[in-house]
Amino acid sequence: MVDHGFFSQDDDLDALYGPLLASSGTEFRRGRMYISGNLYSNIEFKLQAEFVGGTISLKDAYLGIRDIPLLGTLRVGHLKEPLRLSGLTSSNNNTFMERSFMMAFSQTRNNGALIFNDFVNKRISYQLGYFRNGDANGNNFAVNDGYVVTGRVSGLPIHEQESKQLLHLGFGYSYRKPSTSDYRIAARPEAHLSTRKYVNTGLIEAVDQVQLTTVEAAYVRGSLTVQGEYMLADINARMNYAFHTYYGQVSYFLTGEHRPYKSSYGGFNRLKPKRNFSGKGTGPGAFEVALRYSYANLNDQDLIGGEQDDVTLGLNWYLNPATRIMFNHIWTDVKQAGKATVFQLRFQIDF
Repeated sequence: MVDHGFFSQDDDLDALYGPLLASSGTEFRRGRMYISGNLYSNIEFKLQAEFVGGTISLKDAYLGIRDIPLLGTLRVGHLKEPLRLSGLTSSNNNTFMERSFMMAFSQTRNNGALIFNDFVNKRISYQLGYFRNGDANGNNFAVNDGYVVTGRVSGLPIHEQESKQLLHLGFGYSYRKPSTSDYRIAARPEAHLSTRKYVNTGLIEAVDQVQLTTVEAAYVRGSLTVQGEYMLADINARMNYAFHTYYGQVSYFLTGEHRPYKSSYGGFNRLKPKRNFSGKGTGPGAFEVALRYSYANLNDQDLIGGEQDDVTLGLNWYLNPATRIMFNHIWTDVKQAGKATVFQLRFQIDF
């Protein structure tokens, strides 16, 4: 994934945060390689490395045992916590270039063990994991008594293949005992290239525990998809703080495709255009338009971390199942502070 971004902010934000250090930028957002496979019918493995910014980090790195009676599948290693539909959906398959504010409330992956299973013809699913607080590679040599327990249940009240209809509902909860007594939430305006985090709690000290609660819903009907999530963070420190964030988005395929569903733990799947673009008049590929509203409120009691909403307009061109070009325009409103805009585009290939 190669990204380019262009940024601007008004005079009010200049006065509060200082002028932007750069009005444009570019980066290799992700560059990943992995190996995965199955052994002896019920043993699975995956090792995924990311090469970005001159460093190497681990992403998915686990060993799994499938078909355990009642439990389903057990995975051990560095893997995604079962929290947030947008976080469980691969970045290759998300509708927008960046996920919403709620990804800043906790890390996506951790080192631990996860069990998950599906029931009633995959209409009901659960995931439950125990993790130790770690860095980007899942390491922490002084984790002490820090741990994380994260669980999620979801259901498909509607899943009709012929009419291409799907309704996904989910609920997640995470209890987090930090390995240190510090906690911070700070979010960019849904643009990774942005150097500014307008909403920022700063370092919250003497934190005993953090509880995250999420609800999620997604509805697909033909070429239309509607999706939304809400997260509440309860932080037990010298004072108890509560912060929340949510988003709602709608997308539509102008060329008639529909967004495919992978699984409860995998989220949405890869899009396959009806006719790939070849440059020889055989097909246009797939075109998708999307609109998202996101909101985060990090103000509570004596802590003023800021309040912000973003409106993102997106256009995605899927040349084939492996190649995508994305355009995002973001209008940012930092409440009682000022406004900013971001235009970004991405060139992506994955196979």
